[in-house]
Amino acid sequence: MKDVRLSDGSLLALSQRVHVMGIVNVTPDSFSDGGRFFDASSAIDHGLEMVEEGADILDVGAESTRPGASPVQADEEERRLLPVVSVLAEKARVPVSVDTTKASVARAALDAGATIVNDITAGADPQMFGLIAERRVPVVLMHMRGEPRTMQTSVVYSDVVAEVRSFLEQRAAAARAAGIEEILIDPGFGFGKLREHNLVLLGRLREFTTLGYPVVAGTSRKTFIGATLGDLPVDERLEGTAATVSLAVANGAAVVRVHDVRAMRRVVDMVSAVMEAKEPGAQ
Repeated sequence: MKDVRLSDGSLLALSQRVHVMGIVNVTPDSFSDGGRFFDASSAIDHGLEMVEEGADILDVGAESTRPGASPVQADEEERRLLPVVSVLAEKARVPVSVDTTKASVARAALDAGATIVNDITAGADPQMFGLIAERRVPVVLMHMRGEPRTMQTSVVYSDVVAEVRSFLEQRAAAARAAGIEEILIDPGFGFGKLREHNLVLLGRLREFTTLGYPVVAGTSRKTFIGATLGDLPVDERLEGTAATVSLAVANGAAVVRVHDVRAMRRVVDMVSAVMEAKEPGAQ
């Protein structure tokens, strides 16, 4: 597994262990936590708690990307985001990622101390790749059909793995051409995919590792888990999430993006221990 270098020279040592990315939603309408951490102080406390529970990265977002969500203006996104990013960057002792599609917001967050950009549109903003190359920070490129407001309409693939893989290969090549050196890819579970598409992507996740970039898997609490287990509500998807995280790690994920850090840190470490185990005395 390839390590990822941050702009300060430090490493995300992905070759040593799977990293857990804790999700910090500073939004009033998140699908997963319903705005529980919308105010800055609650979001900061939540992020710091995640670090204590074993998060290796904190991913802070201030615009909901749930299906049907409406866009947020850049100034409002920054108003929500920057107080949280600045404090977590100072106190959290782990890298802070900014989850945004806007280059202007990414720039402000990087100025506030973020060191990774997580872009669900894989660089749709024409200014995004230039900014990331200039700042020499890693980028997470994700696959999504359309935009959150429309992504679950007319969802058709002839081969979901081949099509998502081809898209990510093309966007990663464009990022490299723009001068970006540190790239991670994310197949975008739940973003413009039906339940069956998500299950197939998870089962064949290792096919994405052949592109040569670390793979991020964000299955936590997603709708396809609830649908598979009998229409379970969000707050009853912990076991289903654990199963998907286990499969993601077994199938080559380098980073898992989760809400329940303590539980998923244990899941990741257990699966990793099994995969790395050698019989006593074996060479």
